Amino acid sequence: MDKQKKKTVNLALQGGGTHGAFAWGVLDRILEDGRIDIEGISATSAGSLNAVAYGWGAMNGGPEGARQALEDLWREVSKAGALYSPVRQWPMEKSWLGAAPALSGLTFGIFSTWTRVFSPYQFNPLDINPLRDMLCNCIDFDELVRCDCVDLFISATNVCTGQVRVFRNEEITPEVVLASSCLPNLFQAVEIDGEHYWDGGYMGNPSLFPLFYYTRSRDIVIVHINPIERDDVPRTAMDIENRLNEITFNASLLKELRAIAFVVKLLEEKWIRDEYREKLKHVLVHSVRADEALKDLGVATKFVSNWEFLTNLRDRGRETAERWLAENFDCLGHRSSVDVRMEYLQRGEDRPLARTT
Repeated sequence: MDKQKKKTVNLALQGGGTHGAFAWGVLDRILEDGRIDIEGISATSAGSLNAVAYGWGAMNGGPEGARQALEDLWREVSKAGALYSPVRQWPMEKSWLGAAPALSGLTFGIFSTWTRVFSPYQFNPLDINPLRDMLCNCIDFDELVRCDCVDLFISATNVCTGQVRVFRNEEITPEVVLASSCLPNLFQAVEIDGEHYWDGGYMGNPSLFPLFYYTRSRDIVIVHINPIERDDVPRTAMDIENRLNEITFNASLLKELRAIAFVVKLLEEKWIRDEYREKLKHVLVHSVRADEALKDLGVATKFVSNWEFLTNLRDRGRETAERWLAENFDCLGHRSSVDVRMEYLQRGEDRPLARTT
């Protein structure tokens, strides 16, 4: 592939449990396509796993090395899940994936009730986290901190301050990825340099601001895991919990997108003096949405980790990326392929608020 024809982008990878295998598929197809270079990756939770696997693989073997490292990572996830996952997929689900939300929901319901009664400090006093060994089995973090082929930005939520902390290449350790992936009802808060952290998705899923400040590329490709929109109002307890989970983990992203929309409006409508315009980055936003691809899967399946299920998610990601490349590749470097205000933000929010008397 002619290097001159390649386009450089930043990636923003959401978290979402084992649904992160969907993003694995998106990355795999982009790497296979070969027309896109990745300058920076901002990631949270499962997105952080994909990010560090990509960085480790790319620094050792380029795009093909990254593809292999991602596959190795998710094989380790499957192996660990066979021993430790609190949610089990029933035999029927392997031949009928549409049954996943109902059947996996049975074991998830028991697990969810348990975690509302007991904290991880009670049922897991030794703080056993299989993710630590899994990560170290497939990634050499002593080498990863020297990665210079991609800028990594891993988000975690500071438990005490409620603020997001973004870790960069030279700071990334297994504990950083554990912190970024730490569900507070399942694992004890992860301590790093005297501070305690939970899952980064609460405050940055993922954080976009590092890609504004520390990279050159204007293009940000957001790889979604949590559907933003649903057609129907949830009515069952499981559906309600699922939708609350999606809304919660999309909230921080939508706030940052609102800020982007505001700045873009200022730039495009020339509300800013010329001497200040050059200090603002005119960000181009693109998105690989999971709304349709994952609409049949609920929150319970974010804990299902058998290999058949993970590779099915990978294939969904590859198919979605294939369509996205065909429809949007030409936009890269030129214009956003999504209208942020129309596709992400509240309809009609540009209109003045109603006055009250």
